[in-house]
Amino acid sequence: MSSSPAVLKRWIALELKRLRGEAGLKQKDAAARVGRSQQHVGYLEGARNLPSAGDLELLLGLYEVPERITFMRELLAAAKKGKDWWSGLNEAVPQWFNLFLGLEAGATDLSSFDSLLVTGLLQTSEYAESVIRADTDLTDEEVRQRVALRQGRQRILDQDDPVRLWTIMDEAVLYRRTGDATVMHEQLAHLLKMSERPRIDIQILPLDAGTHMAQQGGTFTVMRFPPDMVGDPGAVYHDLVTTGMYFEEAADIAVYERTLARLHAMAASQEESRTIIQRALKEVQP
Repeated sequence: MSSSPAVLKRWIALELKRLRGEAGLKQKDAAARVGRSQQHVGYLEGARNLPSAGDLELLLGLYEVPERITFMRELLAAAKKGKDWWSGLNEAVPQWFNLFLGLEAGATDLSSFDSLLVTGLLQTSEYAESVIRADTDLTDEEVRQRVALRQGRQRILDQDDPVRLWTIMDEAVLYRRTGDATVMHEQLAHLLKMSERPRIDIQILPLDAGTHMAQQGGTFTVMRFPPDMVGDPGAVYHDLVTTGMYFEEAADIAVYERTLARLHAMAASQEESRTIIQRALKEVQP
């Protein structure tokens, strides 16, 4: 089971929504039956708030699944006990990014398309700093914290059961100068090294691949969670300039998965992608 508080909180919310639906109750009716406001139940089902132990017993009793109470209370205790690893870097974490960090930390599979930059989980610290310093309004301390945050995210690649990462990057990413030649050379060499790991797949979308569904949408990540989270459809995070968008409905996720499947077919194979990265590496001499 995931140890990510955000993932556990989200799963509790999904379970409460699913069980209410299976009980044939509308949200307002369930709220009235247990003496709570519809807004309160909505916040629980939307993962805005964690339920109390009393809420769980009332709702699961109403949904006629009292056998789920013990299990759900264990989830609740785990969600409350867990601690986010980035809690000491709060100044570097916008409020809207908190959810992404939690979901990323608890995911088993991450699939992304990156059109402008090397995906964050594969950035070197020097490359990340060059990217972050593009925001000239940041102080040196803010830059330091944001670099530390980006590097900290990469621990999911080195844990005992590492995340499965599959990323597709536009070939232009390899030639878009970020930092000086030394920074780019080290970044490209790092991509080659990481591509040798068994649970990391890197594909490059060639410049001559043609038009595709994602070219107007930019960067996005599809996240999948542990199989014991039965019924969890996964989530999509879409990166924007000043915020991020989340999609959690199965129909929306399916659109992004079809887009990734199409990009996968258009992109170079992993071996061909290594050749493309090597070619770019030779053109950058520190």
